[in-house]
Amino acid sequence: MNKRSFIKIIAGMALASAALTPAFAQDLTKVRVGYIADYFGSSMVAIANDQGLWAKHGLDPQLSVFTNGPIQVQALGAGSLDFAYIGPGALWLPASGKAKVIAINALGYTDRVIGQPGIESIEDLRGKRVAVPEGTSGDMLLRLALDKAGMSIEDVQVVSMDPSTIVTAFSSGQVDGAGIWYPFVDVIRQRVKDLKELSSNEDFFPEVAFPSSFIVSNEKANDEDTVRKMNAVIKEALDYRRGNLDQSVQITAAFLGVPVEPLAAEAPQARLPSSAELEELSADGTVNGWLDTLANLYVDFGKITDPLPASEFYLSNLYSN
Repeated sequence: MNKRSFIKIIAGMALASAALTPAFAQDLTKVRVGYIADYFGSSMVAIANDQGLWAKHGLDPQLSVFTNGPIQVQALGAGSLDFAYIGPGALWLPASGKAKVIAINALGYTDRVIGQPGIESIEDLRGKRVAVPEGTSGDMLLRLALDKAGMSIEDVQVVSMDPSTIVTAFSSGQVDGAGIWYPFVDVIRQRVKDLKELSSNEDFFPEVAFPSSFIVSNEKANDEDTVRKMNAVIKEALDYRRGNLDQSVQITAAFLGVPVEPLAAEAPQARLPSSAELEELSADGTVNGWLDTLANLYVDFGKITDPLPASEFYLSNLYSN
């Protein structure tokens, strides 16, 4: 084979390879994406990394880890983040016009109200010190559980803490109870064997669903092409997670650099609709109903006074079409 023929073959192979590549590097849209370092807060980005979904759908992500949803919403508003993950406890922020929801992640059952050994019921928390990460799903579950028991947030001594501090405070007996979620519950249980699980999200389903979601900044929401690309990544990652639980836990643990066991305990604590189901539920208004219910709960809790209807903060048309 002469040199010219060899060069032609190599050139042809390069062109064929390029034709198979989902997107050329220079065509990728850069996006800044936030996540939370637990299973449901990071499995989507972990799977997208592992399965090559970002480039497949035309995106080049810069990933940043956060401890909760409200901090991510602040970053969205400050212009330092484009997309983020929030649990149901932070939904009051999109409902207040601070961001837009683009996709549902899961219907979670990971939240718990827990008590020290000897505290057998929500009523036993009256007058006691209860730790919560303010504005999160743990905060919301505590309020729901208190209301169900005929109590209010004023009947306990709320101590605002971040999740890792709650682990230390509960384990050392500095607080009597906590509104917190897996995998932190499992970590605490390893230190306080006889802790009591006093309430769970599942106690309130189906009257109240607890959807975690992906959100976009108000500015980036106007870029429909990029939102659709992000949704394409989310949909494929969530379907992979739904069909490959064990692998998804392994991928997420490797991504976070943590042991598998806590994530394996957290992973089953949710309902996981497929992307096709979520498209249908978005189109028929069911998802809007979930979000409106949560937003109205925050009115009852005094967190917000005049929430937007979900039709104005959930971009359902960009998900279902």
